[in-house]
Amino acid sequence: MDIRVLKYFLTVAREESITGAAEVLHMTQPPLSRQLKDLEDEVGKQLLIRGGKRVTLTEDGMLLRKRAEEILDLFEKTKAELSDSDKNITGEIYIGCGESDAVSFFAKAAKALQKEHPLIHYHIYSGDAERVTERLDKGLIDFGLLIGDVDIEKYDYLRLSISDTWGVLMRKDDPLAEKSEICAEDLWGKPLILSHQAASNSKMLSWLKADEVKPDVVVTGDLIYNVSHFVRNNIGYLICLDKILNITGESDLCFRPLTPKMEAGLCIVWKKYQVFSKASKEFLRRLKTELSIDS
Repeated sequence: MDIRVLKYFLTVAREESITGAAEVLHMTQPPLSRQLKDLEDEVGKQLLIRGGKRVTLTEDGMLLRKRAEEILDLFEKTKAELSDSDKNITGEIYIGCGESDAVSFFAKAAKALQKEHPLIHYHIYSGDAERVTERLDKGLIDFGLLIGDVDIEKYDYLRLSISDTWGVLMRKDDPLAEKSEICAEDLWGKPLILSHQAASNSKMLSWLKADEVKPDVVVTGDLIYNVSHFVRNNIGYLICLDKILNITGESDLCFRPLTPKMEAGLCIVWKKYQVFSKASKEFLRRLKTELSIDS
């Protein structure tokens, strides 16, 4: 199994047609079909269901598609790292993070680095801690920003001195907006909107006293900006971290912290014994500068 054939397979999966993929790849259909058949013979599985006008993936084909995308991402990342020169550092830096204002540390480090090395490019992936650490463990990202109680002992890390605060995002004209803090009882019987991060947080469920009154969760989602539209339309109260949305000025939303107060710690992590590219090594040095940590 080589990189070239994996690219062929992914093109067919994307185009859902061997003929269409052949046109994209600037090759004729017979050799492409032969390469795909050889790939199926090599793995010992049927990967494609060849219909009249459309090609679909088998269950094994869907698994290979996911793995092939990861392999090609890592291949391109490695190629870029090896192309770095000593004088003019170039390359790609891959970052995974949950939604937090602390992402600004990455942005500040990138801004400082851009002045000296403008050819470095950045790729940001968003997701919860499980998704970020999965990509980190597979070598698909260089750094991760983890929020809350996450096991970080298998990583090297920078623990941030700041933390995020949990609270409720709601409409300004809502009666609860008159309170300066929100307790669990305020939300009993109310429709709730939770990020997946909050929904899987045992401390959050404990704060909600879920063993006494089952929370009425009407919406869950990954991106706070997206689910905030459900808040604006008066569908529910969003439990989230502070400072993610700009709710100053003319915004029709407001944020109230929880009581008792709940905070989420923040860590920037990377794999232990990581062999950094020149770009990533320089970026880590800049991050430590932003965080006032000695290298």
